[in-house]
Amino acid sequence: MSEPARHVHIVDDVPEIDGLETGPVLLHSLEGFLDAGNAAALATRHLLAQSPGRVVATFDVDAFYDYRARRPPMTFAENRYESYEAPRLVVRLCHDSLDSPYLLMHGPEPDTSWEGFAVAVRAVVERLRARLTVGMGAVPMAVPHTRPVMLTNHATDPSLLVADNVWKGRIRVPASAQALLELRLGEWGHPAMGFVAHIPHYVAQFDYPSAAATMLGSVEVATGLQWDLDPLEAAGQARMTEIVEQIDDSEEVREVVRGLEQQYDAFTRPRTGNAETGDLPLADEPNLPTGEELGEEFERFLAGLDRPGDKPNDRPNDND
Repeated sequence: MSEPARHVHIVDDVPEIDGLETGPVLLHSLEGFLDAGNAAALATRHLLAQSPGRVVATFDVDAFYDYRARRPPMTFAENRYESYEAPRLVVRLCHDSLDSPYLLMHGPEPDTSWEGFAVAVRAVVERLRARLTVGMGAVPMAVPHTRPVMLTNHATDPSLLVADNVWKGRIRVPASAQALLELRLGEWGHPAMGFVAHIPHYVAQFDYPSAAATMLGSVEVATGLQWDLDPLEAAGQARMTEIVEQIDDSEEVREVVRGLEQQYDAFTRPRTGNAETGDLPLADEPNLPTGEELGEEFERFLAGLDRPGDKPNDRPNDND
């Protein structure tokens, strides 16, 4: 029996899921740390555009949010404050293209009280009978834009994984609220998994729709849900065209990309590394670019790309 959850209000009546034999899937993406290329945000925005749904759980943002670190926007009109855009962390009941119901949790990543947040999500999982929780995120990596988007999938149970990860080693990484949530849900006996997209780090500060499309495609495989991903894929192609046009102007940048391609291909081709230790063979090219070299080469490249828009109309609408 879970401990009583504070900091979340869950609606009492959700008839859309009462008749489900196995319960709905809970998807989640949180704004902030784990979203290079805005991949998870783009995926969430795409899902809400297809099915805005309705709010079935609302978290007490005041318990988790650092207002001084991430100050919400206000509108000042001539001589008065006109409006305030309050941060919201909610769970929505949405439907996929086959009209199957699922839950979508989105909003800012909690700044504090991660354990309390995990307990609150556990209450949502148990009250709404979520059969599986799936997280979406993205990190900047030394990968080229000219290769397919690579994903790392992770889960509380290996049977939930949809593919083998290329990299088999062990690494210490900065924690996130989403990662801790998955860990805790597994300890509490609730199946949880997630996907992390690898974003070329030279464009990680810009929208990267291809990663969002690839991630949602894998979510479809893992959950059986289905969506129309054509708009995301078209946006990804448009972004690739823009990147190619910028790169064509610089031989130095093309050389850096070739180095990343060699590194990518070395890791994805059939490997003969030590299976017991997880060691992988190194790329054949000894002169792969360093992070500092990439930063210098792409300084001009980045200046030619449009930054992702932050217009209010582009943000998901959290109104009920």
